[in-house]
Amino acid sequence: MPHLAELIQLYGVLIVFAIVLVEQFGLPIPAYPVLIVAGALSVDADVSWHLVWLAAIGACLICDYFWFRAGRFYGKRILRLLCKISLSPDSCVNQTEDRFRKFGVKSLLVSKFIPGFNTVATPLSGAIGTGKREFLLYSITGAALWSGTGILLGVWFHNSVDGVLDTLSTTGSTALVVVAGLLGLFVAFKYAERRRHRARNAMERIEVGELLDLIDSGRDPLIIDARSLSAQQMEAAIPGALVFKACQPEHLMASLDRDRHIVVYCSCPNDVTAAEVARQFVSNGFHRARPLKGGLDAWNGRRPADPELDPATC
Repeated sequence: MPHLAELIQLYGVLIVFAIVLVEQFGLPIPAYPVLIVAGALSVDADVSWHLVWLAAIGACLICDYFWFRAGRFYGKRILRLLCKISLSPDSCVNQTEDRFRKFGVKSLLVSKFIPGFNTVATPLSGAIGTGKREFLLYSITGAALWSGTGILLGVWFHNSVDGVLDTLSTTGSTALVVVAGLLGLFVAFKYAERRRHRARNAMERIEVGELLDLIDSGRDPLIIDARSLSAQQMEAAIPGALVFKACQPEHLMASLDRDRHIVVYCSCPNDVTAAEVARQFVSNGFHRARPLKGGLDAWNGRRPADPELDPATC
């Protein structure tokens, strides 16, 4: 019998709990196949699907609550840390924030089914101030749906699961080489995609010191906040900044002098969102539009004596 099935039969719910726990903490260990196999064994062997389900929910809840508290206490910093270790750090933060903003804490019901989203959704719910009871309600329900679906798939297709496991056990090292090769191709694709994304948004940045000089010299730069709405809830904007997502870009650009200095900032890795917005301005004739190097973090690190800026409107 394949080793995975043997482990589940030998250690029961403990192995399920352990694998789900480490996977939910962010390690690249696939827990879903374990739930499927456990579901199949609940039909063909002496494994209780009730206990497997409760163990999986418990493991998910421990991890979710840990990340929720981390988000509550460390806010944006924990999100940046998680996205830095992501395969797509340039787009990780904003994509997750936009998804979460659209559905709110209810997104926890399906977050575990979406690769990459689950890791960031739970700390984000803590960072934006979601209530503990509301969080626990949706977290537990989402964990129950995710783990229950895996177990149910194993129950429904238990004959097929046995066949697949038997095939993998007989092919041995060949199967491992194929899986490792596919994983390597995926990582290489994401790396190449990241390089293309950076190349597309490669443009000159403006340093915080240059921005302060523009303000002090009275050249009235327009500062644009390109962050997601969720990010704006967690950190105060640069004083006087115009919120890009609150404007209609074509109307905004039509009202501005194309010789004006435009400085766009965000709080994402590599200033990627700011670069994308600045590129929109450049393509519409604003040759002095530039992203702020280092974004909001760079500004916050240099603002002991901020100049007063007038509020901006669309």
